[in-house]
Amino acid sequence: MRHLTLDIPDGALLHLMMAGSTLERMRGLLGRAALGPREGMLLPHCGMIHTFGMRYPIDVVYLDREHRVLKVSEALAPRRMGGHWRARSVLELAAGSAAACGIRTGTVLALSGAAQ
Repeated sequence: MRHLTLDIPDGALLHLMMAGSTLERMRGLLGRAALGPREGMLLPHCGMIHTFGMRYPIDVVYLDREHRVLKVSEALAPRRMGGHWRARSVLELAAGSAAACGIRTGTVLALSGAAQ
C-alpha cells in the first residue's frame, strides 16, 4: 500500500493510504481500525463504494480526474452504498473530517505522490 499526503483547505496535511491494486481497492477499510482525524484512504479508478462489513461511519469524497470534489457524503453509515457517475477516484475519511478540513463540492485537492 502506497502512502501519500494531501494538502487540504485548512492548511494542514492528511496522511493517506492509496489502494492501488484491485485487491487493495476491494479490501479498502474492511477489517481496519477506524481512521484518525488526519488519515484517509484514496481509491483510484473508483466511482462507487460500499460500507458493508464496516463498523463505523466514514466521510466519502468523490473526485474527478483533476481531483476536484464532485460530491461529499458525510458520515455514510455501515451497510450502505454510495457513488457518483463522474467520479474517477474516491477519498475515504473519518466521519466529520471532510467538514473539519474544509473539503466541499468544487474544492480541488492537491495530492503529493499520487499517480496522475
